[in-house]
Amino acid sequence: MTAPAPASAPYGYQQPRFASPMPVERVGLRHAIASEWTKIRTVRSTVWTLGVMLLLVVGINLLVLIPLSNHHDATVPVLAPGLFGLMLGQMAILTLGVLVITSEYGTGMIRTTFTACPQRSRVLAAKAIVFFLVSFVTTTVACTLTAVFSNAVTGGQRVDTADFDQAGVVVRDGVTAASGAEWLGATVGAGLYVALLGLLALSVGTLLRHSAGAITAMIGVVLLPLIVALFLPGSMESFRTHLIRYSSPNALASLYHIPMIGNADQNGVRQLVILAIVTAIALTTAFLSLTSRDV
Repeated sequence: MTAPAPASAPYGYQQPRFASPMPVERVGLRHAIASEWTKIRTVRSTVWTLGVMLLLVVGINLLVLIPLSNHHDATVPVLAPGLFGLMLGQMAILTLGVLVITSEYGTGMIRTTFTACPQRSRVLAAKAIVFFLVSFVTTTVACTLTAVFSNAVTGGQRVDTADFDQAGVVVRDGVTAASGAEWLGATVGAGLYVALLGLLALSVGTLLRHSAGAITAMIGVVLLPLIVALFLPGSMESFRTHLIRYSSPNALASLYHIPMIGNADQNGVRQLVILAIVTAIALTTAFLSLTSRDV
């Protein structure tokens, strides 16, 4: 913006330029992350969804521990009771991952977002970073609480080490305990797996741009392999075993050292790596799709 030249301006007159008193800063990923953090923490659906997740994970764990306080089966790993609440709690994270992107498409606010930040890849990157950190921290905190409660109630069961031989159960000084690997899998490992599932849900939501469709697709991803495996005939036993081994419920169970197909060598690491690869592919596809199509 420039000021008008005077009527009798001499030859070569330079109009003074307007200088804004406000500092001008180049916009980058940091600003997009700050914007997405403001969105995710101020929207009520985030609070309700994470609250439901915490209630399911911790609440179901406490309900499972009540009958175990009197008698606990020493053949089950100490931290295993935390699995049951997480099986349901992960659905809340999947739902939130979808809503992070599809809610803006549903209300039309995605146009405002892309107008404020025309680089769409930066918007999706900011959403992915903020959502992954929020879901990972929240889920890990919930799993840590259940692990502490489970260890307090079911740990320390005295067993006869001479006759006791149960895979996956650690015995120290004649009592059951949780190993370091079991603690890591039941807290950080479970939190990372669920957060990756949520990031996969964000990618599917970006591709489909529809809340109900994306949530249904993610429920199918989580539950369908195990359901299909249960109804396969005996002649397809090898395929059935692979479906169960790499299904989401078995991956979580393996992180708690109680795999569904009874293989003691399963600890969930392989399933975690595979999920990370699948999520990376889906997120890359979402980036390409978002930058090559209309709103």
